[in-house]
Amino acid sequence: MTYPAAIDYLYGLQKHGIKLGLETMRSLLCAMGNPERRFRVLHIGGTNGKGSTAAMAAAMLEAAGLRVGLYTSPHLVDFCERIKVNGRMIGQEELVELVDVVRSVIPPSSAPTFFEVTTAVAFRYFADSSVDVAVVEVGLGGRFDATNVVQPTACAITTIGLDHEEYLGHTEEAIAFEKAGIIKPGVPVVMGRIDARAGAVIRRVAEQRDAPLWSLGSEFFVREDGPNRFTYRGPTWKMDGLCRRLAGRHQSDNAACAIALLEASGQSGLSIGEDAVRQGLQAVAWEGRLELLDGEPPVLLDGAHNPAAALALARYLEEFLAAHPDSRVILVWGMMRDKDRRAFIAALLPFVSEIVLTQAGLARSAGVEDLRQTLEGWSNPVWEEPCPAEALRLAKHRATARDLICVTGSLMLLGDVKAALCGGRPSVLRG
Repeated sequence: MTYPAAIDYLYGLQKHGIKLGLETMRSLLCAMGNPERRFRVLHIGGTNGKGSTAAMAAAMLEAAGLRVGLYTSPHLVDFCERIKVNGRMIGQEELVELVDVVRSVIPPSSAPTFFEVTTAVAFRYFADSSVDVAVVEVGLGGRFDATNVVQPTACAITTIGLDHEEYLGHTEEAIAFEKAGIIKPGVPVVMGRIDARAGAVIRRVAEQRDAPLWSLGSEFFVREDGPNRFTYRGPTWKMDGLCRRLAGRHQSDNAACAIALLEASGQSGLSIGEDAVRQGLQAVAWEGRLELLDGEPPVLLDGAHNPAAALALARYLEEFLAAHPDSRVILVWGMMRDKDRRAFIAALLPFVSEIVLTQAGLARSAGVEDLRQTLEGWSNPVWEEPCPAEALRLAKHRATARDLICVTGSLMLLGDVKAALCGGRPSVLRG
């Protein structure tokens, strides 16, 4: 099998859609000798922030000298971004070989999904790579997510918000229950900044499973000390003057969750020192999350795609405009049809001067005409350019050197833009 053939095979599995459940995943891993049992796991879920938290936790573990696997989704440009060991993406030849391995053990009567096969590939790759620990991001929800076959050393739930409601429920409490499905008996769980009602659901599940709960603002604390600087206080760890590389005030919460996750893991022997925490926070890279590309004008790429994430982006834009009063923000905006476009854009409009409407190269992208209807009543200039690369070009034409171009609304859109900036095309599979 060639690499394009392997990608085509994985893409073909999307016809099976999203099937929440663990039986197929457990059977698949059992046929492969249960590779997920050959390394420690930190399991991270949540509506927003779980990818950033995973990236920071992995970077801190790597700084401690450990061999670390990182499994995240979706990717931006290259499918191999999803599976990394110590920051290195899985190679194309390695991916092809492992897709063949997984494919060979699938019974004729079984129809695994794209995410189940990809997760099996990741776990086998981590086992073959002899990682000490794998940081695993939940794909969708938690209770029935394909990653929830692991027995973690510790787990985290970063935030709860309305997203993927057709699968997870239409209230934050219902979504919290699904996210809390990753909590295992006796395994510490870290909870980020979560509203009281959703937090009560998580707390109840933790109590039922006798899982020690570390809650932000109760068992551990974070205090902003300035731009990208913060203080952490946990049950035993006290760290002042921490510097984080990832931008945005919300990243202090994510960093605190990552540190608490590692502090909780120390009770099971996964111990790292303060130097590794400091080094990891400054070394971490996480593309597409308030990622600022230098230039005139600069371009900000942010994968926010739900109202809660839009609020975090809005805070960043507000701070940018306060620091640069002669600047404007020109938004390049595209979203998926199933997202709450009206609530998303409402958070951003107070800080935006012009908008260029576009759409990612996926069938489920909202069309520019749908996006324009969402903006009814907004009197500032609105432009349409369905091709993301051309939308970015139009935004640059409209901007001055001191303005900020912000591309947001979908990680898939960011993948198209980053691929255009790099002169290539993104892998098709980004769901």
